[in-house]
Amino acid sequence: MKKPIVKLINVNKSYKKGNRIIPVLFNINLEIVEGEFIAFMGPSGSGKTTLLNLIAGLDIVDSGKVIVDEVDITNLGEGQLSRWRALNVGFIFQFYNLIPVLTAFENVELPLLLTGLSKLERREHVEMALNIVNLIERMDHFPYQLSGGEQQRVSIARAIVTDPTIIVADEPTGDLDKISANEILDLIERLNKEFNKTIIMVTHDPNAAKKARIIRRLEKGSLNGLYFETYP
Repeated sequence: MKKPIVKLINVNKSYKKGNRIIPVLFNINLEIVEGEFIAFMGPSGSGKTTLLNLIAGLDIVDSGKVIVDEVDITNLGEGQLSRWRALNVGFIFQFYNLIPVLTAFENVELPLLLTGLSKLERREHVEMALNIVNLIERMDHFPYQLSGGEQQRVSIARAIVTDPTIIVADEPTGDLDKISANEILDLIERLNKEFNKTIIMVTHDPNAAKKARIIRRLEKGSLNGLYFETYP
């Protein structure tokens, strides 16, 4: 029996806009087991990205608990949370978020600079990650020298280089053409199936969501139940 790697318990979240309080998530209860690949879908404004940010420690709850690998991240201070993210969360963004003046190698190496690894150990980790995404021969290229699909593969290498507890992907194919998008989705699926990585994805694209093992839908800040499952 696989253990739950992510637990959300009675999570509520709202934002302030001027004098108004805008509720975003209502009483979310959720468990994601280790090695799962789950996709969240829903209309704009349903709270998908907010949910992802809470799980990844990029935002904090108004009430409730977020527990990742038995760590209650709602109890962590700002500095503790920053270090926890660096060691436990791999991020894949829609617009890659690569630093233009750094090579592919240097972009992937960035998360490792917060660890105690030596320069040689960092190089071994980076080369392994770039090998997984099939970009080792492009490691000295800058982002502007890479296609959109290649840039996203660099961002995936950066996401996995620390061997994180979870990988969160926010619209990972939203800025790509169909061919590149399918290549990225196949790569993400491979990370889940071959490397047992726990992947939590937000997407508007039904074709992207179908790569996940489980799809959950958000409607007006509430989970609308399981409506698609690809395994017994």
